[in-house]
Amino acid sequence: MVGTAKRIEMPDFGRARVSADRFRGLRCIHTQFSGEKLTQDDLTDLALLRLDLMATIQVDRETGLPNNVYSAHLLPTTAEKLETESQSLSYEFLAPTIPAHLDTNFINLINSLENEMARNRLTARNKQTTRDRVILVGVTDGYQSEAEESMTELEELALSADVIVLDKIIQRRPKIDPKTVLGRGKLEELLIRAMRLGADLIVFDSELSPTQVRSLSEATELKVIDRPQLILDIFAQRAQSSEGKLQVELAQLKYLLPRLMQGQNSAFSRLAGGIGGRGPGETKLETDRRRVRDKISHLERQVENLRKQRQQRRKERMRRDVPIISLVGYTNAGKSTLLNTLTQSKVYAEKKMFATLDPTSRRLRLPIEQEIIINDTVGFIRDLPETLVAAFRATLEEISDSDLLVHVVDAASPQALAHVESVDKILLDLELNNIPRLVVLNKADLLDEISLESLQRQLWLDKQAESVAISAIQSQTLKPLVEKIGEVVGKVMTSNLHPVAV
Repeated sequence: MVGTAKRIEMPDFGRARVSADRFRGLRCIHTQFSGEKLTQDDLTDLALLRLDLMATIQVDRETGLPNNVYSAHLLPTTAEKLETESQSLSYEFLAPTIPAHLDTNFINLINSLENEMARNRLTARNKQTTRDRVILVGVTDGYQSEAEESMTELEELALSADVIVLDKIIQRRPKIDPKTVLGRGKLEELLIRAMRLGADLIVFDSELSPTQVRSLSEATELKVIDRPQLILDIFAQRAQSSEGKLQVELAQLKYLLPRLMQGQNSAFSRLAGGIGGRGPGETKLETDRRRVRDKISHLERQVENLRKQRQQRRKERMRRDVPIISLVGYTNAGKSTLLNTLTQSKVYAEKKMFATLDPTSRRLRLPIEQEIIINDTVGFIRDLPETLVAAFRATLEEISDSDLLVHVVDAASPQALAHVESVDKILLDLELNNIPRLVVLNKADLLDEISLESLQRQLWLDKQAESVAISAIQSQTLKPLVEKIGEVVGKVMTSNLHPVAV
């Protein structure tokens, strides 16, 4: 490459010599007339392009003879060392010297660096099995504290997806970059840390556009996904019933369709036309889009059939005059644990997000000698992907015939009030906000009395919501809740109308 006195135009190297354990196989050596050493732009290009080496040769303006050569390479390290090192140690600077005195064997240097990268990655793999190793990234133009809370939740989601979280990066910017989300400097830092830690995957704490995914994937040469895609992946792992799997597949395809794009060196660029086709025929990309749309239509018909079957079952239950109570709430609030304790069941319950995907119904006999049906439903979450809400509408409609919604809240969570707000918003979007609700503050045993009273008072001031404090794992604390449910059910049984809000 030949540049001008001011700049060098780097070509698009594509995915040449791409490997997590290797550099690009190229060195960039350029001259410098102003006496500068390696600039930040030099180091950024070294990282973003994964060059073997970046070197600048200072040139005497008067004689045209070369002076010192300044050079640097990326420095591999282990995850343990990275925790104690500053970001300034991401590069190794070679001692400056005039060209005639350069005695470094660059081939041996690069080979040794790549061997060390491979060893670090293998060691990490042996320690951590074969699970994906991810770096979480958050970018915000709002408050740093909100970004940190959201990042904490993203980490919980990642752990629920059974991946290994290597690092978390948060950047606050006046404006989100429309192409790469991150700023150039932070993108460089992300690339360096991904290389040094041996990351397989980068997860962003926001929904990314197809253009942003492509730009980030090309810059980092790693798989890049966003928060909605991570949630979809968790749903895909947890769905057990054929109905749940069907709805997850529909949500995934709806998410995938607008993100099918023609990429560099992609198979989508090949033509799929055949005999009898006019012109070149359909491109592979267009064929894929058409197949996805056809599959979506097929799945939507199946989901609609399931919805009708559910409606029929609900009508039969309503004819028997059995009141229906639905447990709703933020994911991991303790709904399944509460169902198990109330009904002495053994529904799957685990301290993980979205442990419950398939709705479960159990019968419970109240002290007033009245049987009720309790539904355990899928947990909600902030910014729940619209494709998931749409796909699970058949399941969520189960809530619509409820006589009471028991809104279970993790009272011990610092974001308890924000979680209540998120659930209320989703119920409003589903047009389920007119059903009477009872707020249940679960895990109250983890709070002191003053904090619990403060939370209950705040709920009353913000939502005019009456609440009952319980611990789902302690059956003796559930008596006030059962009494309150019995009170509402009593009103239902004495009236053909829905009861007033409690």
